[in-house]
Amino acid sequence: MERIVATALRIVDEEGAEALSMRTLAQRLGSGTATLYRHFDNRAALVAHVVDRVFGAVQLDRGELFAAGWQQALRTVAHTMFDALGRHRYAARLMVEQIPVGPNAMALREDCVAVLLDSGFPPRVAAHAYATLARYVLGFAIQTTGQGGTGQLDDAQMSAVFRSVDQSLYPATLTVAGSLPVPIEDEFSFGLELLLSGLAQLHDDV
Repeated sequence: MERIVATALRIVDEEGAEALSMRTLAQRLGSGTATLYRHFDNRAALVAHVVDRVFGAVQLDRGELFAAGWQQALRTVAHTMFDALGRHRYAARLMVEQIPVGPNAMALREDCVAVLLDSGFPPRVAAHAYATLARYVLGFAIQTTGQGGTGQLDDAQMSAVFRSVDQSLYPATLTVAGSLPVPIEDEFSFGLELLLSGLAQLHDDV
């Protein structure tokens, strides 16, 4: 099982999420698909194991999360998840197919929701907060897979484009051109702080 899941993740890392199929995996392993179906009922079951393997790379100390306070705990979780997905750039697309419910994903969800409940968030808000945080991280992780593709302009070229716009048509864009394009890591951190600020307001209103 371990070798199968590791090989499946390697296919995703090397060729993309769409390349993962029972047939492709069997070929990579040098076996038949019948062997795989003895371990997994279908591709969805295989994907679930691959996704949970990625979540297994999110190593966090539960005691430290609770001691840090809910804002720092969520900040740490978000950045750690983003970094883990960054090491497996195409795995994020697999997570769109189904909500992760493997043991590693469940443990991470449990810890985050527990921190929120312990901090006074009502159950419904705690559930929505974690779901939103997870979707936020996933969305940014998926965006990173599209960077640097063939024909895309690099940051220096994009900056030149923004600096050369017609001031009469795009005065606001020209005003902020020196700050464009915003690196995706900066976008991620900026948006995360906005999300946490919104949750803080909800917390204060409880």
